[in-house]
Amino acid sequence: MRAIIPAIALTVFLSAVGAPPSAVAQSGSAGGSIGNDEKSLSGSRSDRSAEPAPSARRSKPAEEPRSSSRRGGGGGGGSFDGAWMVVSVGCGGTTSGAVVVSSGKVIGQGVTGTVSASGAVSTFGQGDGVTFTGSGRLAARSGSGSFRRSDGCGGTWTSTKQ
Repeated sequence: MRAIIPAIALTVFLSAVGAPPSAVAQSGSAGGSIGNDEKSLSGSRSDRSAEPAPSARRSKPAEEPRSSSRRGGGGGGGSFDGAWMVVSVGCGGTTSGAVVVSSGKVIGQGVTGTVSASGAVSTFGQGDGVTFTGSGRLAARSGSGSFRRSDGCGGTWTSTKQ
């Protein structure tokens, strides 16, 4: 049972790396307005047949300065986005699982964490009454690190980008 928890945590970490883009929440606004932009009171509008047609082209918004040309911008870990398979060794056995990394965040079942732009990984998870922390480093297509559980057991993990 104790060997299962590190495996679950690793699986969660790896599954976070492979989350589909549709699973990532989006926010923001496209702008514009909805509804009637005619501001006159009903029945008080003058005949507009003699007025020139309004231009369909709107003024071009000023271009916002870019803070970084690096993929992943300010979120960190952008180049590590995707699904990762993780194998952990320790606490009585070897386990494997998957996580997804998206915009510097590690997402998986029972595990969360972060990945910096340089590849430094930090994770936290819980399951079966124990918690764990993990740390390590990702490179272009692989990574490795270690984990420690709240019951004192620990081990190592390796990962491969899918």
